[in-house]
Amino acid sequence: MIIANNVTKKFGKLTALNNVSATCGKGQCIALIGPNGSGKTTLVKCMLGMVIPDNGFITFNEKNILHDWLYREHIGYMPQIGRYPENMTIGQLLNMMKDIRFKSGGQSLDEDLVKAFKLPDLMQKRMRTLSGGTTQKVSASLAFLFNPDVLILDEPTAGLDPVASEILKEKIIAEKQKGKLVLITSHILSELDDLVTHVIYMQDGNLLFHKSIDRLREDTGEQKLSKAIASVMQKN
Repeated sequence: MIIANNVTKKFGKLTALNNVSATCGKGQCIALIGPNGSGKTTLVKCMLGMVIPDNGFITFNEKNILHDWLYREHIGYMPQIGRYPENMTIGQLLNMMKDIRFKSGGQSLDEDLVKAFKLPDLMQKRMRTLSGGTTQKVSASLAFLFNPDVLILDEPTAGLDPVASEILKEKIIAEKQKGKLVLITSHILSELDDLVTHVIYMQDGNLLFHKSIDRLREDTGEQKLSKAIASVMQKN
């Protein structure tokens, strides 16, 4: 569904991505992990068309995204830190996004998270008054709202309370089971054990490995993702 082909991106003397290639397919839930500065965010921004690679290219459903920006209609993106118009209420923000993105004629809205997070009770609250956790709930709800084929979630559980975190994880699992592609970046590896089918590990702009979770566990003898990653890095 999304394929990165020999993607390289430099910012001055810094090589953020060094000849990165990866294939992300339907029904996969991929953990994109690595230390700060490893290139994760740059790779995600390239997939979203927010950063243009210096070399290589990215395809979405076999079309080069450089010439087909409409592919973004099929992606739901949850940023690590959502920034929204401060004076808007939650209700106004949701309605604005529906006006911008929603198209009648077969498309249905997915308001499961809106209801599960009890946002209808908070619709009159202005964005500037929200806690970090409530802002995360709004961001998650927006990412899933338009029933996208691909979900890109950047540190999705950061700031969420345990109940909200479980609600979001259950939703991610449900969407994966529908055949959607889910890409998650996270530093909290324990959150990913029940979610991911594949792991992409990056460091210093390089893709060190891209494996199924079953293969990673088999190679390391570790069941928990955090211990498996630690085992791989110790060997390297």
